[in-house]
Amino acid sequence: MTTALPSPWYVYLVRADNRALYCGISLDAQKRFAQHCAGKGARFFATSPARALVYVEVCADKSTALRRELAIKRLSKQAKEQLLQAQSNQLLVSGVCRKDASLA
Repeated sequence: MTTALPSPWYVYLVRADNRALYCGISLDAQKRFAQHCAGKGARFFATSPARALVYVEVCADKSTALRRELAIKRLSKQAKEQLLQAQSNQLLVSGVCRKDASLA
């Protein structure tokens, strides 16, 4: 009998309209981003709407994703921007709420 492998969790960053970065975790980063675009799921976007999914990182499980999320949230804005530039551990990300790729 085989044991089902746990589903991977994802840590993601969303760029808001005001250029701020929101960090969260989800089992499905694209679906969660769509919820943010619809104005649901995070009060963070009440003052500045979600505009682009700019970073997604895979984690083995929820516990690992929560620890990684906390580590990213503790980074300075400059360090978060540098994380976005490091393409080596980033999944292919494509997602904008409107046709404005310059926000990515």
